[in-house]
Amino acid sequence: MVSRWHSYLSVSLSREGPRLERFQQAENILLTLLERVHRSDPRFLVDYCRDLEALEFALCDDEDAITLEVPLRVDGNTLRVRLCQPGDGACYLEVPSQEASWKDWTSAGAGGTGCLVPGKVLRCLKELLVSAIVHCQRHFLLQPGDLNAEELKEDVMELTLLVRGGWKPLRFNLVPVVKRQQEPLELGRRRSAEGFPQGQGSLRKATREAHLVPASPYCWRSSTHLPVLKLLRAVGTLKGDRLDSLRLLEQVHREEWRQEAQKGGLTFDHLKMVFLWSTELFPSPEDWQDLEGSVYRLLVVLLCCLASGRLPHFLHPKENLLRGDTSELGSLYCKVESFARDPHRFLRLHLGPPVHADNLRADPGLRALLQLPAKDETYWDTAYFDLLLSQFQVYRIQDHARRSAMSQLLSKALREVLVLSPLPEHLSSTLFAIPTT
Repeated sequence: MVSRWHSYLSVSLSREGPRLERFQQAENILLTLLERVHRSDPRFLVDYCRDLEALEFALCDDEDAITLEVPLRVDGNTLRVRLCQPGDGACYLEVPSQEASWKDWTSAGAGGTGCLVPGKVLRCLKELLVSAIVHCQRHFLLQPGDLNAEELKEDVMELTLLVRGGWKPLRFNLVPVVKRQQEPLELGRRRSAEGFPQGQGSLRKATREAHLVPASPYCWRSSTHLPVLKLLRAVGTLKGDRLDSLRLLEQVHREEWRQEAQKGGLTFDHLKMVFLWSTELFPSPEDWQDLEGSVYRLLVVLLCCLASGRLPHFLHPKENLLRGDTSELGSLYCKVESFARDPHRFLRLHLGPPVHADNLRADPGLRALLQLPAKDETYWDTAYFDLLLSQFQVYRIQDHARRSAMSQLLSKALREVLVLSPLPEHLSSTLFAIPTT
């Protein structure tokens, strides 16, 4: 018998083929345009390998923009990186004096050197895109309605095009990028390589190339967009219901949690980070053997982040990706906890507006437990998240070492939770009941 989890997931899987066809249709239109840009200015390259973007589009919502990097023909290793201000991550890219071909994209500097200016690169790319659209339309390489370039007028750090993709246009954000080699990121975490494939696409290989994109009209910044997608693809090659758990959670987010009127809500980028953290925190194949358990691996990490108001970037853990206000995160937390408590109530399709649960209230004991990592980073560990899984009756791990580590953490967590949120004794004993099977 097919479980309700798999029945709900099957809707996403049935849509994946047609959605990829839509992406490929839009991709062909964009490649036609970028090929013309390249002919007009060979410094803009055409990247024909878009399998990572296709993977992301297959997983995310139609409303999400697709980031498309446009590589520049420059040897990034010859550029000197100079920080704009210490600590903000933005940098200048100094071009050697002999690079005369970049003169119209650089600012004047001392000693005949200059800096590659993002604003000038973006302005040139925008003008070439407009010219390419006109050329392709005149030569019938594009059909009426293939492209909408009205948003190119915006003075932003990415150029937006609406491209025909089946029945609905797709939003592409084109971003010029300078690539340079770097030492793979050493995350300094105890289990930073566990849970990820050790071959091609591993954590080290995904981060050995820096992608520098515009941060302002004058400065560049390092982008983790493609490294994150490389890790996503690498994890997807492993056995178990890994990517399916992300597909299902994104579908629930789209139908139940999305807050249309508020800009600071949950996004697919947040869910990707939750997925990568879950991969690291639950490295055993046993964790991903069934769909329900796999989804709950993501859920407990997501709940912890919403309760504490902090979602660390996977590659830069000091960066917090949750910037919503307290009330917004609190409302979203209640919705996610409600799903975790009674998922079958939500695992169904809505032909009309989504049906939200009334009078959602957070469990004070559980929420206090979820806030512990914000006060003590040592809780950000497998044993702690195993403890969370036990609260939802989905902890089925038989590994003795893991069960022992969870039991050792139990008394410490109980003491700290009772300080944060005093509970009657019968409720606290219920909260921390660990299943024995």
